[in-house]
Amino acid sequence: MSESGSRAEKLDASDELAGLRARFVLDDVVYLDGNSLGALPAAVPGRVEDVVRRQWGSLRIRSWDESGWWTAPERIGDRIAPLVGAAAGQIVVGDSTSVNVFKALVGAVRLAGGPDAGRDEVIVDATTFPTDGYIAESAARMTGCTLRAVTPAEVPGVLSGRTAAVLLNHVDYRTGRLHDLPGLTAAVHAAGAIAVWDLCHSAGALPVGLDAHGVDLAVGCTYKYLNGGPGSPAYLYVRRELQDRFDSPLPGWTSHADPFGMSPSYAPAEGALRGRVGTPDILSMLALEAALEVWDGVSVEAVRAKSLALTDFFLECVASYVGEGRVECVTPLAHGERGSQVALRCEDAGEVMKRLIERGVVGDFRHPDVLRFGFTPLYVGFADVERAARVLGETLVR
Repeated sequence: MSESGSRAEKLDASDELAGLRARFVLDDVVYLDGNSLGALPAAVPGRVEDVVRRQWGSLRIRSWDESGWWTAPERIGDRIAPLVGAAAGQIVVGDSTSVNVFKALVGAVRLAGGPDAGRDEVIVDATTFPTDGYIAESAARMTGCTLRAVTPAEVPGVLSGRTAAVLLNHVDYRTGRLHDLPGLTAAVHAAGAIAVWDLCHSAGALPVGLDAHGVDLAVGCTYKYLNGGPGSPAYLYVRRELQDRFDSPLPGWTSHADPFGMSPSYAPAEGALRGRVGTPDILSMLALEAALEVWDGVSVEAVRAKSLALTDFFLECVASYVGEGRVECVTPLAHGERGSQVALRCEDAGEVMKRLIERGVVGDFRHPDVLRFGFTPLYVGFADVERAARVLGETLVR
């Protein structure tokens, strides 16, 4: 056994989170794509069967009350809250990340006063996932604002009295760079603007601290590190102090103060419920609720510590197994700047990833030349990491 293999055995033996792997449905594949789609938690199939056969099949319409369907969006939001550093009553689950970005960004402009108050500019992360940029452009146009796209590092220098809202990603989806949420939020607030954060690549992987850092609005998906399943509903966080002023651009019947009154005029509900729109997507929502049970008794801080240990060890193994000059790490080495993934620039990256998958190491490829490996500490071990780096080295000498 190699020196790296021996180290992996010792690290796994002392891993306090190793037992959590049994909470998932896994095989002998090294799965390093949980930053795109998390593995299946073992409790989900049985729960979904109960929802379909008993709650829907037998109770039918009664399940809106008797099975708690109606309150699922805020109940599940409260399950997510501790994972992103939020107190209960500030997160509602439902809709897609894209829809929630739209609600949050338009709502942010309205909170800031918009063009009528001289706040006529929206700033967006130029390196963001493309959809965030598309929605930011549309939201700016609809609210009478101009859009400025800059890198997160450039944000403090472009903030002004004209800034209404700033949309940023906590972790860059390509490189895994962790941005300074506390510092950037403070800078946005100093300019009198509203901070909106996309947590898709950080929630469930590292501490976020929404309440502690005064974040105004945040959105995130649940199918990555939260393991909610393909297309599982996203969530919207509205800071408690802003809830009575949050004016959603999508006022739906389920966010009405009297949803069954069927009034022709809209009156918003109190609290985070203002983020609801239409009928909750119950099947996927309750699958998510079951998936979140894997977090019982688990601290995000412990997950973060293991995440950093896994990514450090992967980089060490890559240095050991991969020939010099074959790959270039584009993920920051500093712990304070790293999410829970490692991105390696590599010639013919698409073909390399195909060969890795054929050999049982699953990551993903980002155009034009990036191999992306995501590390979900709940089920990825150090032996997985060593094997992935070793197979990568063997693949690159072919």
